Amino acid sequence: MGGGKKINVPDKDTFYRIMLVKLEGLLSSESDWLANLCNASALLFQNLDDINWAGFYLLKDGELVLGPFQGRTACTRIKSGKGVCGTAAYEKRSVLVENVHEFPGYIACDDASNSEIAVPIISNGYVMAVLDIDSPRFSRFDEMDEKYLKKFAEKLIMYIDLRKAI
Repeated sequence: MGGGKKINVPDKDTFYRIMLVKLEGLLSSESDWLANLCNASALLFQNLDDINWAGFYLLKDGELVLGPFQGRTACTRIKSGKGVCGTAAYEKRSVLVENVHEFPGYIACDDASNSEIAVPIISNGYVMAVLDIDSPRFSRFDEMDEKYLKKFAEKLIMYIDLRKAI
């Protein structure tokens, strides 16, 4: 499954269900972790409206290191517990931020970002990476985005051995 048209459906639930099927199609035909994370970030960036960054930070030696992404240049390293992604990794939970400028300790990698969601990718109780998506629109993400992006992260763990990445 390569490229393709943007997913255009009437409701968000159907959109995300199709995204998960597309993701599984991409992941099931490739075993390389890097190729899979690259395609996963492209799938998100190509299909989600109103976003300016979609990608991954990999947890290495207690620090998040920039991984595959789509969008403008990004912060290269984020300490665990710092910023939105570091908080998601440290607390092992998704962090949905309606206004990043009000988030304590926010790290401004792209001054065009106004909202963000970070979802930890957890395998056997250990955070392996963080899925991060930024938007120039305030309050871009909601609970449904969070629900399905968690499923997106779970699907990644089913197919990718991120221990090879760290």
